[in-house]
Amino acid sequence: MQRVVLCITGASGVIYGFRLLEVLTNLGYFVDLVVSSNAKIVLKEEHGKDLPEVLKNIKNYELHGERNLLSSLASGSRLVKYKGVYIVPCSTSTLACIANGVNQNLIHRIGETALKERVPLVLLVREMPYSKVHLENMLKLTEAGVIVMPASPAFYHKPKSIEDMVNFVVGKLLDALRIEHNLFKRWRE
Repeated sequence: MQRVVLCITGASGVIYGFRLLEVLTNLGYFVDLVVSSNAKIVLKEEHGKDLPEVLKNIKNYELHGERNLLSSLASGSRLVKYKGVYIVPCSTSTLACIANGVNQNLIHRIGETALKERVPLVLLVREMPYSKVHLENMLKLTEAGVIVMPASPAFYHKPKSIEDMVNFVVGKLLDALRIEHNLFKRWRE
């Protein structure tokens, strides 16, 4: 079973991260999951749910504490065995920490380790508008090989619900690591 790391930060849009978790596990991936304390707050604010409630029907994952720097995910010798790392959504403070080599928690350490080990790293940055600092951090990481994506759904597939728009973004995240899916209708398909 292939493994993927998924980190969910406290930016608005945690729905993207939890939908990605659901889809990845349904596709047969094992997910090593890190959920920040701020993500738990946003989950409650945006969806009225707590973490155990969201995770109760999910299988094939392991939850790692955001403060556990002794986690196996902090080690490059382990992280190289993964298909890739997602940080979804990625707060701009997490973006800044990874871009500048600052480790304040396990999510930042995973980002730094993915960079140094050349493990595919995908960030779904959630903020608008972007400041010059945000854009410089995104450019710095893009030049280092990171895939930086905005949470921007398309409309050519004629979405009928929020779920359709979320599935489009999640599908694009899967595309970034070349993971097959059928979450949305492709252009002119």
